[in-house]
Amino acid sequence: MKTQSILICGVGGQGILTASDLLSDVLLRAGFQVKKSEVHGMSQRGGDVVSTVRFGEQVFSPLPAVGETDYILAFEKLEALRHVRYLSPRGIVMVNDFVWKPLPVAAGFATYPGDVVEQLRKLAGELVVIPATGIASELGNEKASNVVLIGLLASRMKIDKAVWLEVLRKKVPPRLLELNLKAFESGYGFKA
Repeated sequence: MKTQSILICGVGGQGILTASDLLSDVLLRAGFQVKKSEVHGMSQRGGDVVSTVRFGEQVFSPLPAVGETDYILAFEKLEALRHVRYLSPRGIVMVNDFVWKPLPVAAGFATYPGDVVEQLRKLAGELVVIPATGIASELGNEKASNVVLIGLLASRMKIDKAVWLEVLRKKVPPRLLELNLKAFESGYGFKA
């Protein structure tokens, strides 16, 4: 199996690093070699956060080259567009239908592009837009949107669903487990 790459991106506070930890654990339990990298310098201020997870029989670097990423899991639309250059021609972008206005937009110095989804559709081999934050809010806590997105990713990967559920049961605190299992199932069963 060739090394595959997943890029997870969004803004601080959305659970990107938790999602990449869960994903790495799933891949390890599935028998792959895994390497992970993360950048989260300004994350506490709503800045961008990126984590890459690469897996396969033998992985030499945690960082994919431009045009080499198989999956982009984006927690915010503009962050998906900022990182789409890493996507392979057949790659899949799974994006939360969520807008976070970066500081220049919030301050009125720039405008948020209105055609982000249309641009992504042209650049991705496949695009799935999911209202993950809305789904998580309906379940009782919008912070579970990261697990909604993990469920969507799981539905596209060839790893037994039981492995994903096992990792969630081991990693999620008991008081949040039921919510997160529902969030995972919502993402896993999402039909675009």
